[in-house]
Parts: sequence; C-alpha cells; structure tokens
Amino acid sequence: MESLGKKKSRPRRSFTPEFKAEIVGLCRRGDRSIGQVARDFELTETAVRAWLKQDEVDAGEREGLTSREREELAALRRENRRLREDVEVLKRATAFFATETR
Repeated sequence: MESLGKKKSRPRRSFTPEFKAEIVGLCRRGDRSIGQVARDFELTETAVRAWLKQDEVDAGEREGLTSREREELAALRRENRRLREDVEVLKRATAFFATETR
C-alpha cells in the first residue's frame, strides 16, 4: 500500500527547443498566464518559468549562463571526467609495469 503523503513521480520528458520557444512566446504575448499555458500543454509551471528565465538570459535581459554556455560547460565536464578516468588507467598501468619489470 502506498503511503498517503507521497506523490507518484512523473516520468521525465524532453522537449525540443522549438517547442520551448513556442511556449515562451505564448507566455510573453500576455493573453494567458504562465499557469494557464502550463495547464493547457500539461506542463509544470516550474518548467515553464525556467524556460522563460533561460530565454531572458539568452536575450541578455538577465544575468546567468546562456544556453550555449551551458552546453559548452556540460561538454567540458564530460571531457574532463573522461580524461580523469584515462589518467587513472594510465597510473594503474604504470604501477603494474613498474612492478613487473623489476
């Protein structure tokens, strides 16, 4: 039996940049509130507000990392993680061969 206080988590969905831009445009037009747009498209208000905020950052209206900078940062972090793993493998190989050649 499920506990009464827990909500079922919604599966994580992904949206195209075009869809996000359309939602942001609807919100910016002002004929509907953010909450109404979110309900109409079965989105969370939090997601729509985050898309609006990111659009403001991308447009230079707000401080923060642009979408392009976020993508670059994520790519650099992935590369950094991979390189750290490579270095760790090389350290182990060096230690192995150092003991084998003695």
